[in-house]
Amino acid sequence: MEPQAETRRDAPPPGGKPGVMALPPGARAAVAVALGAVTVLVAAHLAAVFLHVAPSNTLSKRYGELVSEHINPEFEQNWKLFAPNPLQQNVAVHARAEVLRPDGTTERTGWVDLSAMDADDIRGNPFPSHTDQNELRRAWDFFTGSHDQENRPNGLRGELSREYLKRIVMLRFGAELNGGEVRKIQLRSATTPVGAPPWSGESSSTETAYRVLPWWAVDGTDVPEGK
Repeated sequence: MEPQAETRRDAPPPGGKPGVMALPPGARAAVAVALGAVTVLVAAHLAAVFLHVAPSNTLSKRYGELVSEHINPEFEQNWKLFAPNPLQQNVAVHARAEVLRPDGTTERTGWVDLSAMDADDIRGNPFPSHTDQNELRRAWDFFTGSHDQENRPNGLRGELSREYLKRIVMLRFGAELNGGEVRKIQLRSATTPVGAPPWSGESSSTETAYRVLPWWAVDGTDVPEGK
């Protein structure tokens, strides 16, 4: 009796084709279309990021507004780490809320240091998340960069930055806080200059300066689901 040849489990069936080619023509066409769409989207995103960080050129001037709408705020790039004059201030973002209690009275909470919450999540963590490191910091930079000193927005970017900040705060506070429903929120920044090192012989003020924003009303659209 002759020994039978071993059949490989990963071998295609006799007369068949492996992988995608084994699918019906309609399914193969759908896979090709999906792959093509993903390739185009990835290429468009990479092109937008490149135009955003590249020096001013003909394409970035022509499509600058479209690129900004795609990049900001989630994909915004920032190269201050490599600037000749690095940042010499510690900027913390605080928030508080006005809540409506069941008995109809309102109460304002104390200031909550949101930056300190992120720092606590980062400290001692060898692999801190991108959200803890950058979300709040970049959102505040986005807001200050699109508003004047009177907190007036400079066009649509300013309005978008305000809504983005509101979402971040409400994601942390939730719809209810301290036994009441959150109706308004307020943010402020606390900027503290980094003192000169003792060996420099320089004297500098390390007094904290505050920038307080107006109260913003919130509603159901500002509260993420499940919060």
